Amino acid sequence: MGTYEVESEALLLGGRAGVGKTSVAWEVSALLRGAGVGHAVVEGDFMGQIHPAPEDDPSRSAITERNLTAVWANYARVGCRRLLYTNTVSVLPESTGMFERAMGPGVRIVRVLLTATDATTEARLTGRERGSELAQELASSARKARMLDERVAADVLRVPTDGRSVPAVAADVVAAVGWLPT
Repeated sequence: MGTYEVESEALLLGGRAGVGKTSVAWEVSALLRGAGVGHAVVEGDFMGQIHPAPEDDPSRSAITERNLTAVWANYARVGCRRLLYTNTVSVLPESTGMFERAMGPGVRIVRVLLTATDATTEARLTGRERGSELAQELASSARKARMLDERVAADVLRVPTDGRSVPAVAADVVAAVGWLPT
């Protein structure tokens, strides 16, 4: 791990498939860039995309953490101290350790759970999924929505995305993290 001269901050965007995590992350990034606020964006799903899973890491959590640690070290080396990270389950309490190990002790973590109804996410996923896995993605999204609803801590900010524009949702997220100059 690298040296951490300044306290790091992580904004974790979680939520079921089709809720708008990636779209909102890029809009948050646009708002931050517009205000001259330095940050890095990492799509967490890509940190563990290996098939087959390593024999000793069937959940791919260890490879995800090693990849995040390496990527963050590169960003920190050039002075970045803010990370915008998207991943379905990144907002769960057990993710804290991964970010503390990857980004350094004392990392300030803000968790935001984006929410949407089954009907909204079905419409979004049907519009974007072109391959053979739509039915599987719909079922997984519904299952993860229930799991997140049950397991996310009470202090996690829940931001609904149903019937709202990406810029409106991103504005709520940016306000929650407090990274824009006042």
